[in-house]
Amino acid sequence: MENPSRKPVDRTSARNVGERPKGAKRFSLRNPAVRLSVYAVVLLLILGSCRERIERFFIYHPAQEIFLTPGDRGVSFEDVRFKAPDGVKLHGWFVPARAGGTAAGRAPTLTWFHGNGGNLSHRVENITLLHQKVAANVFIFDYRGYGRSKGTPSEEGTYRDAEGAVRYLLSRKDVDGDRLVHFGRSLGASVALEEALRRPPAGIILESPFTSVGAMAKKLYLIPIGRVLKTKYDSLSKIKKIRLPLLVLHGDRDGIVPFFMGKALFEAANDPKGFYVIRGAGHNDTYAAGGEAYFQRLDSFIRKLFTTDGSAGG
Repeated sequence: MENPSRKPVDRTSARNVGERPKGAKRFSLRNPAVRLSVYAVVLLLILGSCRERIERFFIYHPAQEIFLTPGDRGVSFEDVRFKAPDGVKLHGWFVPARAGGTAAGRAPTLTWFHGNGGNLSHRVENITLLHQKVAANVFIFDYRGYGRSKGTPSEEGTYRDAEGAVRYLLSRKDVDGDRLVHFGRSLGASVALEEALRRPPAGIILESPFTSVGAMAKKLYLIPIGRVLKTKYDSLSKIKKIRLPLLVLHGDRDGIVPFFMGKALFEAANDPKGFYVIRGAGHNDTYAAGGEAYFQRLDSFIRKLFTTDGSAGG
């Protein structure tokens, strides 16, 4: 049951790659017990024993309780159910744009692929501000195993969920299929890139993206175990194949996904592209730290995608 009295925890509770719950002890290789545990995990990965289960433990941090909705913040939304191509039942929210949309006609739709922690309800404050400040519909959904979505998360599963989400949007009469803009955050950036390779949108926005799970594992645990990981989320290889208008945003104080990873993805990408530094932002507070300028940058990029001369914002 939803509990509107609880405050959303976008900045702290929506965990992303390498992040643990608030109040939990962080991994530190200075701690002998932690070091031993990490080595044990690596050994298990190498031997292939329980590899998928161990990877899920480290990569995916879903929450099931939906404790807040856009409606609790006075935002009209539609609670939707749809299926991934393999039949897994998924849950999402469709938030229609404020009256007017863009000058070019029907409002574009921002398809939000969220990070690896929490669920939809951890993003309500961010959704509310996007609705208020960006001229677009917002569609956000939970991957399998998150919130009210069924199933168990995996890399291939998230890709199937993304495919199902886009298929669902294209089935709606109030959504213009030529005006989809993918918004991938953290782990969701790799999901957005994969879906863009399969069915190109009008443009793509990546926020706080990492280059690959292997690179993140090496950064967090100082051990190069990327080759033995089944889960890749290799954004660096994907982005080289993308030929769409691109905007990359990254907080310059991101303590989870290093700033240089966002920059590396930008440098590897094809034109047209743009890079926006969110000054003073960590990993989970980008929209709060970025303030009005942050939302203006998003809105400007989306609007320029659909100008009459066909130019795209970088």
